[in-house]
Amino acid sequence: MATDGTLTRADLAEEMHREIGLSRADSARVVEQILGAMCESLSEGQNVKISGFGSFVLRDKGERIGRNPKTGIEVPIAPRRVLTFRASQMMRDRIVAAD
Repeated sequence: MATDGTLTRADLAEEMHREIGLSRADSARVVEQILGAMCESLSEGQNVKISGFGSFVLRDKGERIGRNPKTGIEVPIAPRRVLTFRASQMMRDRIVAAD
């Protein structure tokens, strides 16, 4: 696993290789297919829910007025779609228990 505190695609593929026994190439392909399916669903406007892990939810934010912190001038912020992640209760419990 990663030593710098970041889990990468390669780390996921390596873990799959060790745990399931798939070849490294097949493990990498499976990871890419899963992430690709998630990205495709999100780009089509669908939310992604992974039981026991969490939900990736798309939210539409309306136009609003913001302020340039340097000059203080008000500027309009265009409406946009944002992606949020909400961890499942099971994941939150595991994270708290790890502390």
